[in-house]
Formats: sequence, structure tokens, C-alpha cells
Amino acid sequence: MIDHTRRSSVSPALSYRDPKTAFRWLEQAFGFQPLFVILDNDGNLGHSEMQFGGGTIIVGGEWSEKHKSPASTGGVNTQSVHLQMDSGIDEHCARARQAGALILQEPETQFYGDRTYRAADLEGHIWAFGQVVKVMTPAEWDAASGLTTKERLDP
Repeated sequence: MIDHTRRSSVSPALSYRDPKTAFRWLEQAFGFQPLFVILDNDGNLGHSEMQFGGGTIIVGGEWSEKHKSPASTGGVNTQSVHLQMDSGIDEHCARARQAGALILQEPETQFYGDRTYRAADLEGHIWAFGQVVKVMTPAEWDAASGLTTKERLDP
């Protein structure tokens, strides 16, 4: 039984020229778990949802002039998707590379204690992956970086 219950959350929706291929590739390369797909009468993927940890993404086609894949816009991205992992960041990067992801930034430990890497998928969407490798306080990462962390912007 498909659980399509909606809960308060944020779900990025990504448009692809070939959403069926993207759906399969995201499972193979990045480890997304399929939740469900909705096909039209011609077998085209109209809507789908996939899960990674506690998060969900929506994968669909280019359904209007304002919903395009980076492959249709000269590679332009107006956002990227970040996934936080519990473990295995280096192995995840290797898996993504093996599946054909373009690794834009190799795994590297950041000043705030996360090990991260960035990759582009088969149509150019940019994905960032992170894993905490050293728990740090904001004061510690500010000292390491020279930056200032606050909860809110000043009025």
C-alpha cells in the first residue's frame, strides 16, 4: 500500500527532460528510495516521489515554460539540493561517480565539522551531500573560520 499522507515538511521538486530515467538513476546513484509514481495514459511519468532518510523529493517532467531541467537552460541551476547523511559520505561519492555523476567538489571536511561533496546529476541538477564528522559549536566554527554565526539577522 502506498503511503501518500502529507505531513508538514519541505519537498524539493525537480524537473527533468527524461523523468523516468532520472527516477531510476537517482535510486542507483544517490540511494533514493521510490515512494510512488503516477503515470499518464501513455505511460509518461507525470509525478513521482522518492525518499532519502526523512526527506522527500518530487521528480517530474518539464511541465511548463517555468519548470525546466538545467539540461534545457544551458546548465543554469536556480537552487541545489542538500542531503545530510549519517555515515558513508566517501562511499556515497564513489557510488555516485560510478553511476555517472559529475563530481563538482570532492569530499572534504569543512570548518563547521561536516565532510561534504557536490555532484551534478545526469541532467545537471546540483546536489550537495554532508556528514557530521566532528560535532562543533557555532563558537568553535566561528573561531575556525573568522565568520560570525547568529540566530537572526539584525533589524
